[in-house]
Amino acid sequence: MKKIILTIAILFTGISSSNAQQEMFNLTVNVAGLDSDNGIILIGIYNTKESFLKKPLKSDIIKIMDKKAIVTFKNIPKGEYAVSFVHDENDNKKMDTNFFGIPKEDYGCSNNARGFMGPPKYEDAKFQLIENKTIDIKI
Repeated sequence: MKKIILTIAILFTGISSSNAQQEMFNLTVNVAGLDSDNGIILIGIYNTKESFLKKPLKSDIIKIMDKKAIVTFKNIPKGEYAVSFVHDENDNKKMDTNFFGIPKEDYGCSNNARGFMGPPKYEDAKFQLIENKTIDIKI
């Protein structure tokens, strides 16, 4: 009898863990208000404060058309995220800055977060992804 109960318990544990697969969603990002169609957009999704603006969870390079860019990231797990982008006008794959470290190229973050005397903060840019979502970032 103990073996039967143990077998049933193991079966139910296996069934419930297979049903607990992580929910996945799509995130569409619309970037608008760019200065030109020159260059590319470097865009990334971040899932921690520590990785924000350093190491994206996912990233992409997108073309600009009519001073806008659109990208859809597919199969992103449910959770907390922030998005940032750089308009790499000269296509050198980095954000160009002046002598003081101030960006020379357009950039933006989710929630249209802006930094004061420095880069935007993760806390200002973060959002919850709990369903398929579209966010707009304007310059």
